[in-house]
Amino acid sequence: MVIHPYLDFEGNCREAFEFYRSCFGGSFTRMVTFGQGPEDMKVAPEHADLIMHVSLPVGSTVLMGSDALQRVGQPPADRTGFSLSVQLQDRERVREIFAGLSRDGEVTMALHDAFWGAYFGMVTDRFGVRWMLSCEQ
Repeated sequence: MVIHPYLDFEGNCREAFEFYRSCFGGSFTRMVTFGQGPEDMKVAPEHADLIMHVSLPVGSTVLMGSDALQRVGQPPADRTGFSLSVQLQDRERVREIFAGLSRDGEVTMALHDAFWGAYFGMVTDRFGVRWMLSCEQ
């Protein structure tokens, strides 16, 4: 079994995933707009360029997302109930990704040698997604 995180955005999914691609590297395996969907979806013209689905492979999983049309123009969703945990083998790569995710975000726990033997830190990115990055020592 594999679990892939799927993130909903309020009209800025493309921006968020371009940001994640700049942090993690890689290429999108799929990016489909609502305008590319079937005509019977009856998407409003102002929503045609919003993202219906995007997939970005990250390590052994796939980060996926979409613009939630029902929330476009609404206040951002509450994302406090979860964090995405990224486990890496290289401290330097942890520092690189942490620095990227921290751009215009909020470091909630600086990278440090944690008591359980990991190099660990937490950040909330500029899109409100919480991340935990770790490297076992």
